[in-house]
Amino acid sequence: MRQLFLNHRRAKVDHEPIAGHLSPTALVAHNLCKSYGNRPVVQDVSFTLEAGEILGFLGPNGAGKTTTIGMLYGAVIPDRGFVQLDGWQVQTQGQQARSHMGIVTQEDNLDPELTVFENLVFFANYYRITGQAARLRAGELLAQVGLQEYGKYTPDELSGGLKRRAVLARALINRPRIVFLDEPTTGLDPDARQEFWKLVSQLKQDGCGVLLTTHYMDEVQRLCDRLLLLQQGQVVDQGTPAALIERIIGSEVVEIAGVAEPLLQQLATQTGVWCRPFGSSYLLTLPREPDELWQQLVSTQPTSLTRRHANLEDVFLRLTGRSLQ
Repeated sequence: MRQLFLNHRRAKVDHEPIAGHLSPTALVAHNLCKSYGNRPVVQDVSFTLEAGEILGFLGPNGAGKTTTIGMLYGAVIPDRGFVQLDGWQVQTQGQQARSHMGIVTQEDNLDPELTVFENLVFFANYYRITGQAARLRAGELLAQVGLQEYGKYTPDELSGGLKRRAVLARALINRPRIVFLDEPTTGLDPDARQEFWKLVSQLKQDGCGVLLTTHYMDEVQRLCDRLLLLQQGQVVDQGTPAALIERIIGSEVVEIAGVAEPLLQQLATQTGVWCRPFGSSYLLTLPREPDELWQQLVSTQPTSLTRRHANLEDVFLRLTGRSLQ
């Protein structure tokens, strides 16, 4: 843990930005680019993140999400572009910028030799919160994430869900304006995920900007105000979850099996809808007036036919040709 957060060391919590005042936009990323050797990983990624907003990064493994987050808090140096937080340039004023950031990585990287309470007190020192102030802040955070009874436990004595709460508590030690959550609920059971969602929703209500990466569609639908869809390091589309689904897919899709692909492609062409292989079946969008196409599909006597609401997985599959998993 000590090595991971070296970038935070000696960060001074300063509540007045060098630029003179807090901008209404909490975070700005402009034309971020990063390559390793001859391989571009992130290409011209730009976006804003407002206070009190949850912005989702959606994309398959290797899309550049984690590298982009690394550039946002200064762990990865961009080849081109910049990140600004409330008037501070992350690349040149990293200490000031990071003093207003919280980071929850994919790993439960708490110090196993310390109790949960001691982990929080120790991490507070990175922000020059020491002594009684650090202990008070640690106690506040344990209460905030529902771990009052677990302060004396070591991380190895906690369940996966409780560990994620402890990592979130550590990320909030400095009262950040921006929190980065990089696949924070991976591996958690449904109940633990629901509990973590409540904590994230509370951050939004408290006016914190949250950037979330996840592979869980229900997580995105439940939490995110806006989405950026990434593929091969580029933003291929963005918008609210509902707007992306309606604009790119429509209201409904059909999953069908046991019908020859040429026939399905012919029906799709005739009705102006999208059709593609989907595992061992095929996926078709339904037009605004779906009854005629639906009856045609029924008449093909498929071995399997399912009609359902369109979702974000369908969106990404159409835009990129790849599944999120």
